[in-house]
Parts: sequence; structure tokens; C-alpha cells
Amino acid sequence: METLATAIITFFLVLLIFVPYYVKFKKKERKAKEKLEEAKAEGLVEAYGLHPKINETLCIGCGSCVKACPEGDVLEVVEGKATIINGYKCVGHGLCAQACPVGAIELVLGSPTKVVEVPELDENYQTNIPGIFIVGELGGVGLIRNAVEQAKKCIEYIAKNRPKAKNQNEYDVIIVGAGPAGLTASLTAMGYKLKYVTLEQEESIGGTILHYPRQKIVMTFPVELPLYGKLKFYEVPKETLYNLWLEIAKNFSINVKTGKKVVDIKVSDDFFSVLTEDGDVYNSSNVVLALGRRGSPKKLGVPGEELGKVSYKLIEAENYNDCDILVVGGGDSAVESAMALANQRNNRITLSYRGDAFKSIKPRNRERIKRYIDEGKINVVFKSNVKEIKDKSVILTTPEGEIELPNDYVFIFIGGTLPYEFLKKVGINIVQKSGN
Repeated sequence: METLATAIITFFLVLLIFVPYYVKFKKKERKAKEKLEEAKAEGLVEAYGLHPKINETLCIGCGSCVKACPEGDVLEVVEGKATIINGYKCVGHGLCAQACPVGAIELVLGSPTKVVEVPELDENYQTNIPGIFIVGELGGVGLIRNAVEQAKKCIEYIAKNRPKAKNQNEYDVIIVGAGPAGLTASLTAMGYKLKYVTLEQEESIGGTILHYPRQKIVMTFPVELPLYGKLKFYEVPKETLYNLWLEIAKNFSINVKTGKKVVDIKVSDDFFSVLTEDGDVYNSSNVVLALGRRGSPKKLGVPGEELGKVSYKLIEAENYNDCDILVVGGGDSAVESAMALANQRNNRITLSYRGDAFKSIKPRNRERIKRYIDEGKINVVFKSNVKEIKDKSVILTTPEGEIELPNDYVFIFIGGTLPYEFLKKVGINIVQKSGN
């Protein structure tokens, strides 16, 4: 009798614990399925940059990857397996793979429906040409943290394994680009007492940071910079981050030469001559390319695009007031620039996008742009294309016909031409990644 009573009590205790958990689990899974269907309908599931690939055979559905992801809604557990819900949100930090207790997640580039081209690199970020390395987002992996870690590993490999300068006219390593990857490479080279020079095509350092719309929040993770120490922020305004790079470059007297656009690299018997647009030549047995993926901005190819009022980047939004402005594009850069310009005094902002919805912007930007549209701060014309840019107006084509808008300035954000032609000219192999 006593045994039966114990069994009954145990049974009810199990029910009290298990049933609420099961109900909560099924409710959460149902919501995850709803999110997945919504994302599929909007074409938001696939990720094209570095993102997780889940081995369903190994996955135990514990949800560790879901909890580890700071972006939110990228992963959910559906039918007992980790599933990508909103791949467009993934920024490739890889915390999901680190958190998986059974090794069911690996990071991949591209997808079966969209092939991504990236330089061929080994584990030390060396290309198929021994002595030429690529670090940072040009290699297909974003995030400042990744750029910093790659640059440190790359220079460490050069310091320990690669030939050094044979005379005073050569460098141990030439670093091309002064963004986060390039400056980290410079600091690491200093730490290893390498003779180096850093070449930057812009008139100032900072790389792509300099071209973010004003006050853009840069998402990052604490990283350890050589010589300097830890960057302890998680979110930071663009200006703060940019000023930090300037401070580091000044305090450590980084040997950076600005206004030096590299146009060619001559290869001869494991030795390189780096040529700049102004005719200077720098020699070394090692070259680190930290160019970024921004490249040259794509153009619309329409009449009037050569006018002085047309620009492909926005640096100081506060310089534009009481203006009729057209922003072209549907990505984060276009949306952020439109909002930055709308925050200024008496601006009338039109955002032209050829798509029927913003499908690839960050969740925060999605929420903000909706608010700006609802409040009448930005007029969005979906399914539109620029036909002509005139001195005082612009003509857009839409399914309903042409519309002409008064206009003082045009900002175009439709992507850039990656510097792959330059890489191919040097002889660097470009490979295709399709999520495998």
C-alpha cells in the first residue's frame, strides 16, 4: 500500500513538473513555426554571408545556439531541431557554433540558391600566392572582432614563418588598408618588431567606418587589440569608434601613409612590388590586403548622374537642411542615410527602391524606417527606378507611370563593385561558396 501511494505521489509530481514544461515547449515551438512561415513568405530565411549550417543528424534540439545568438530570431528550435528562421539577420559571429555541445553547427558562406565568390585562403589567411594574405571582410567574413582576430593570426604567422626584408629599401610586410583589420595588423607588426608600412587610399584612416552614415551604431564584441588592450564596448556610435582608431594611430605612431591607392602588385620569385596610383613603389616579401569589400560604388547609368549633386556616400547629414533629397536603394546604408537626413531641419526625403519591401535590413532599421514612414518623415516609393536626374528635379518610373519630384541632392546606395578584378590581375584565385 505504501509503495502504491509513493508511486502515485511520484506520478503526480512528474505531471506537475513535466506538463507545464511540455505546454511551454509546444507553445514556443508553435511560435517558432509561425516565424519560420512568415520569414519564408518574405524571403528572409536564407543567409548569404557567413552563417550557421546545422547538421540535423547531430542536433539534439537543446536550444543552446538559440540562447547564444545576440541578434535574436536567427535560430529557433522547430520539431526538435535547430532551424534558421531569419538568416538575413545573421552577422556571422559564430557564437551559435561555439555554444553547440555536440558540434552540430559549422559556419559556411553562400547558399544553394546564391553563390558567393571569395578569395581562396588557407588557415593563416594566405592566398594561393605565398606571401600575399587577405584579412577582414574582403575574405567574406564581416565583424570587427573577426577582422581583428584574423589580422593578429596573419601577422603572427608572417613573423614566425615568412622571409623578412633583405635591405633597407624593403619592408618585412606591406599592409594595404587602414580600417580595423589593417590597423590591427599594423599594431601586431609593431609588437613583433617587424618593419612595416600601411597604405590607405583615403585621405584618412578608418576604412569603412569613415563611410558609415553619421551616428550609425556599430555592433561588435569586446576584442583585444595588440599593444592597446581590450575594446570593452558592445555598441558604439560611429564617431566614437572612428575617433578611437585615430587616437590609437596617433598614440602608437602607426606608420600609415594616406592617399596611397594601390593599383597593382608585381610578383617576382616570392617578392612583391606594390605600386600606388601616384607612382610610388613599395617592396616586400609579404603583403597583407585589408581592403574591405566596399570597392567602387555601383552607378545607375542614367542621364544626369554626373551632376555634382549626386553622391554615393553620406558623411555629415547635418550639412543638409531645408532640401528636397532623393535616396536610392533598399539596404541598411540607404535606409540609415534616409533617416539621418530626415532628422535634419525641414528636409523632404524620398526613398526610391526597386523592390516591393525592405527584405534585407537589420531588425532595428526595419522598426525605425516604419516609424519614419508612419510619421511622414520619409516618403518611400517602392517598385521604382530612377530614369533621369535633372538640375532641379528627378524622374522616377513606377508601375503607375513616371513621376517627377523636386530635388536638390541625390544619394545612391545600390552596392559596390568588389575589388576582385584587382585580385585576379595579381593572380589570386577566387572560389565559389554555396553553403557547402
